[in-house]
Amino acid sequence: MAIEGTRALATALPQIIADPSSNPARSLALYGAWLCGTCLGSVGMSIHHKLCHTLGGSFNVPHAETHTAVLPHAISYNANETPEAMIKLAEALPESNGNAIHGLNVLLRKLQVKRGLKDYGMKEDIDKAAEIAISNSYWNPRELEKEPIRELIRRVWAGEPARADL
Repeated sequence: MAIEGTRALATALPQIIADPSSNPARSLALYGAWLCGTCLGSVGMSIHHKLCHTLGGSFNVPHAETHTAVLPHAISYNANETPEAMIKLAEALPESNGNAIHGLNVLLRKLQVKRGLKDYGMKEDIDKAAEIAISNSYWNPRELEKEPIRELIRRVWAGEPARADL
């Protein structure tokens, strides 16, 4: 369901940007949102969720925009621990060229979203954000390490594309 939902959203959302009145694209997006929402309601959360709530709650940045900006970076943080999921995700993302992180970067570029939390008013308090993020244990495929988490937050704050070198 997650892969099918991702594929549907990744296909529909750029079409909606190009033609906001497209009923087929909106129907496909609704289908994708339903699939992904169903998945979200039946799984545990990991670093993406924790970072978004840390940043939103501590730095008053908007919820949906924060989730969008953090997503490719959180996935890149866990990429080496989740190779099968990365392959499936790459297959679901148009223009991924076999690389899920690249595919997410392409998708966000197509959606024309702001990717830097500085654009939403977050001050450059990267160290504080990293301290908060690692202060409580939280399930994640990869152990939470302060310096890589700090770099992840710095990249999200600056609006840089995700890279698989954390």
